[in-house]
Amino acid sequence: MNGKKVKLNSYLNKGPVLMNFWATWCAPCKKEMVHLNILQKKYSKEGLSILAVSTDSQKSLSKVRSYIRTRKYSFDIILDPNEQLFKRMNASIMPTDILIGKDGKILWRHYGYLPGDEKYIEAEIRNALRID
Repeated sequence: MNGKKVKLNSYLNKGPVLMNFWATWCAPCKKEMVHLNILQKKYSKEGLSILAVSTDSQKSLSKVRSYIRTRKYSFDIILDPNEQLFKRMNASIMPTDILIGKDGKILWRHYGYLPGDEKYIEAEIRNALRID
């Protein structure tokens, strides 16, 4: 969101990355982000990085900034207004979560969000971090 380009490898050097595709118009995305913030705080010391990738259009980028500013999330927010990354990662609906191992391989994908899904997300994160 600060205008700088981001390289996935700089995050993968620390450990696995959970890439979360979301948009300000997506109510389930916003509900999921609360849980992702908890997971980021809980597992960042083990090397987990969560990257929340906004697919909002150029016109709605101000909504993204104001939404994020009021939430104080502990994970990084990336802007993908033309959905290039969204398409490259074969994401299809909002939200889409893609867990990438430290070696750069996709370990797990999850589409949509229903209350309770955060338990499955956490289980996959723990597996990627090799926490029993």
